[in-house]
Amino acid sequence: MTAHSPTRTGRLLFALISRLHLYIGLFIGPFILIAALSGIAYLLSPPLEEWFYHDTLYGVTQGEPQPLAEQIAAGQRYLGVPTLPSAVRPAPEHGDTTRLMFSEPGLGPSEHRALFVDPISLAVTGDTTVYGTSGILPLRTAIDHFHRQLLMGDIGRLYSELAASWLWVAALGGLMLWVWQRRTLKARSGPQATRRRHATLGWVLSLGLLFFSATGLTWSQWAGSNIAELRHAWGWSTPSASTALIDTDTQPHDEHAEHRGHMAMVSTAIALDDFDRALSAARQAGLNAARLQLTPPSGPQQAWRVAEIDRQWPTQVDQVALHPHSMAVTDQTDFTTFPLAAKLTRWGIDLHMGVLFGIVNQVVLALIAAGLVTLIIWGYLMAWRRLRTVSGQRFPTVTEPWLMLPFTAKLSVLFVAIVLGMALPVLGVSLAVFIVIDALRWYVKQRNSAHRQLTETR
Repeated sequence: MTAHSPTRTGRLLFALISRLHLYIGLFIGPFILIAALSGIAYLLSPPLEEWFYHDTLYGVTQGEPQPLAEQIAAGQRYLGVPTLPSAVRPAPEHGDTTRLMFSEPGLGPSEHRALFVDPISLAVTGDTTVYGTSGILPLRTAIDHFHRQLLMGDIGRLYSELAASWLWVAALGGLMLWVWQRRTLKARSGPQATRRRHATLGWVLSLGLLFFSATGLTWSQWAGSNIAELRHAWGWSTPSASTALIDTDTQPHDEHAEHRGHMAMVSTAIALDDFDRALSAARQAGLNAARLQLTPPSGPQQAWRVAEIDRQWPTQVDQVALHPHSMAVTDQTDFTTFPLAAKLTRWGIDLHMGVLFGIVNQVVLALIAAGLVTLIIWGYLMAWRRLRTVSGQRFPTVTEPWLMLPFTAKLSVLFVAIVLGMALPVLGVSLAVFIVIDALRWYVKQRNSAHRQLTETR
């Protein structure tokens, strides 16, 4: 057997992955834990929102709904100015309220001031800020912002990107360790039992954890931009109906765009009954979803956009662009004709948000996140036991097994690390910091060992 036999190389790779998995848990674990707990809170918040904002979201049920023109006029009387909404979401069902959404200075990205108007009584039932494509209200918005950026803006987004960037590495590494150790993890009590439960639960949750990581990275600040460029290059972007009346070339659409900016300001040459005309034209064009958003043209050379916004199953996200005068269809998109990659992207995002399959979706994701919390707790329990019982270097370096690898294996590991660091910048920077610290620990260990040997020989 040669000095660098496959068996020896395998043992070194096992040691490298095992130690890296340990350090991901120790130092990235707190960020993943915050993301998991806040994610659970967000997934379980829809019923709380329904209860807390019940009087805003629902109106009277007896009577006939008034035209959108009358509802908008009621909103204008409430505001005291003839301001046109930048978007309107008609009441999806009898008894629901209509949302009149206004773009105003001082609002954050993808935020709108929303007036909730009872279609039957024309009473304004609510006046608040809504956020995002899903139009969540302030309570869920606060939970969402905490989940994504700890209420700290763009700087806080680094925390969630750090968690998402390393979660898939921890999941795959743990899965590999489980494959290597599954025959030896048979203890049913004591420290080894905790290790067995940790490994087994990690294997059960591995697919869900990979899903969390992959979809979470699409919203990230740095890796997300790389993913967006890759999707555009591969034709994975979600099509969108063009509202340009002169240049009708459809521009690539990013479904996260509304998370980064406002809708355009509304052109003043619009009559209130145009909203009813646009709604009727969209229905005739085949948009039959209960949940629609009407966006009026922002200028003289722009068309109306009417979009389905029902992200549940079956997904209804068709769009039409309508000429502002004739209400003829100038462009449209049909979800059934989307490329498979675009459909998978849409479903993946909606599944991550817990809207694709409603309450079932939310409960399943919450259970996976709760399992992740359990994994982290067990991981810290094992680390604490290791700290108390293992003598010598309780937390060995990753540098040591990497230096002992064969040259080709060493280069392969280095190549993979560089490629991942370029694709996922936050992972790359944090990995570089870790490597420097780990190499310094290894150097100090070697120097202390050499010093002890020199002292013993004297």
